[in-house]
Amino acid sequence: MAKGGLSSARLTRVGDVLRRHVDAGLGPGAIAVVARHGEIHVEAVGCLAFEGPGSRTPMAADTVCRIASWTKQIVAACVMTLVEDGTLRLDDPVDALLPELADMTVLADPNGPLDDTVPAKRPVTLRDLLTCRLGTGTVLAEPGTVPISDALNALEHGAGPGDPPPSPDEWIRRLGTLPLVHQPGERWMYNIAPIALGVLVARATGMSLGDALRERICEPLGMKDTALSVGGESVGRLATAYTRDDATGALVVEDGPDGLWRRPPAFKAAGSGLVSTPADFLAFTSALLAGGTHRGRRVLSRSSVTLMTTDHLTPAQKAVSTFVWPPGYFEELGNLGWGFGVGINTRRTPLGPSAGSYGWYGKYGTAWFNDPAEGMTTMLILQFTEAWGLPIFRRFWRAAYQAIDD
Repeated sequence: MAKGGLSSARLTRVGDVLRRHVDAGLGPGAIAVVARHGEIHVEAVGCLAFEGPGSRTPMAADTVCRIASWTKQIVAACVMTLVEDGTLRLDDPVDALLPELADMTVLADPNGPLDDTVPAKRPVTLRDLLTCRLGTGTVLAEPGTVPISDALNALEHGAGPGDPPPSPDEWIRRLGTLPLVHQPGERWMYNIAPIALGVLVARATGMSLGDALRERICEPLGMKDTALSVGGESVGRLATAYTRDDATGALVVEDGPDGLWRRPPAFKAAGSGLVSTPADFLAFTSALLAGGTHRGRRVLSRSSVTLMTTDHLTPAQKAVSTFVWPPGYFEELGNLGWGFGVGINTRRTPLGPSAGSYGWYGKYGTAWFNDPAEGMTTMLILQFTEAWGLPIFRRFWRAAYQAIDD
């Protein structure tokens, strides 16, 4: 048994899970991290891409990956540093920094016309944004069936065909012209609130979101490869992202080394824009697990970490809220709540994260959870869109938790 209370023999099963995935042709490579009580086990299988130079570069702890919605946790931590220094207050309205969201209206019928509204009962607060209780978010509906769904989807489009996406300021302006779907604080709705947080951080700090994240989170944690774009020699370590062709079922490139992440994203930066490496992101997750400290330096207060990793949703809010993921996706991890930018596992399932574990997923087949009860971090990184629900997730957590040996 190693010092972290992990069985070296059983940890080999984590690698077996990854190899099974890669050998089946479901991706060119995969990376897993299991860390406990100071012991770190990194398993990397396969290469960065199926073809080209990346097909000869092995996956590794310093592989640069699109972390998509893991971005939300880093942005939330950055917001908490602004709360700690008094720049922001959790229960203050965001009107001063986001005047576009002042005096909002709310749809009388969530599925009804956009001009049938009632006044918001109260202003939107910072806490609303952090907990995804802004009152608007992803609305899944067939085009042309729910007006607010069409309007929200149109927010990200340029002014005309072929035009670039809107700037963050233009995006928040457009958002402010639409009614909320529900009253502020009423229920959880995914995705829009974290993007609005990015605009708020930039305005509160007087710098770009990328610079604010680097100064307040990434540099203190030594996360040198975590950024909103990839440049220089780092491009050679960027894994290629794949998606499945609807017509043929084959995996095709969605984003390569010379793709979207060669330049900072526009309005979506705070929701899904970061790239990182397993080593970098482990520094972030380890700091949270340590109550906000990293190598003897305090990056976040313990109370900030507690607020981030506590379930803020009431039973009534969960009853009326809808996760945007496929049905049954969360069954493997029990009932999920929401903290500040992070999902909370509210009950333990067999051979998986304990109740009170927290973490999240990403579009490109990524998942991480901190388990305070076990002093453990688990992290799985693929680069395949729509990977949620693949058996590899279940098998990975089973193998990781079977390795506990104390």
